[in-house]
Amino acid sequence: MASFNVRNYLEEAVSSYVNEAIQEDPEFCGCDKCRLDVIALALNDLKPKYVVTNKGYVLVKTGELEAQFRADTVIAVKKAMKIVKENPRHAL
Repeated sequence: MASFNVRNYLEEAVSSYVNEAIQEDPEFCGCDKCRLDVIALALNDLKPKYVVTNKGYVLVKTGELEAQFRADTVIAVKKAMKIVKENPRHAL
């Protein structure tokens, strides 16, 4: 019997883009707390893309190439970074 897990594909896509965005913004704190806060805020702004099978994962991954998908992800991450930058929750 095959084993399946429910996954929100966007967790991987947003996490990957957050890593890129943090590298592009030298003024942004890259600590784990700020990074995870950005990921959580961005995911809350995006419609989840749940997959169960490898085929579903491949279909969603292919959809990532669409310009609108990428734009929505970038906007959500940039918005989240602005919020976290203005209100960091880590010890200063």
